[in-house]
Amino acid sequence: MLMFRAVLLQTVATLVVAIVAGLLAGKHGAVSAALGGAAIVLPNSLFALRLFAESRKPGGASPAAFFIGEFMKVAATLALLAAAASLYRDLHWLALIAGLVVALKANLLALLSKKF
Repeated sequence: MLMFRAVLLQTVATLVVAIVAGLLAGKHGAVSAALGGAAIVLPNSLFALRLFAESRKPGGASPAAFFIGEFMKVAATLALLAAAASLYRDLHWLALIAGLVVALKANLLALLSKKF
C-alpha cells in the first residue's frame, strides 16, 4: 500500500501548490498548477492500481508488466500535458511547471521522511 500513500502525498502536494499559485497568479495560476500536478498524479494512480492488480496474480507482478506500465505512465503524462497546453487557453506556464515539479518531487520528500 506504499504506492497509494505516494499518490496521496502527490495529490496533497498538488493541492498545496495550486493554492499557492492561486494566491500568486490568480485563478488561472491555480488551475494551471493543478493541471501540472494532475498530469503526474493521474497516470501514477493508474500505475499503482495496475501494479496492485498484478501483485495479486499468482507469482506476483512480472518485470515486463512493470516496464509496460511505466511506459504507459510516461505516455499518459505527456498526453495530459499536451492536452493541457492545447485545450486550456489561459495556461500559466510557470504554475504548470511548478505543479508538475512539486508532484514529481513529493515522492522524494516522502522517502526522506521517516514517518512515510
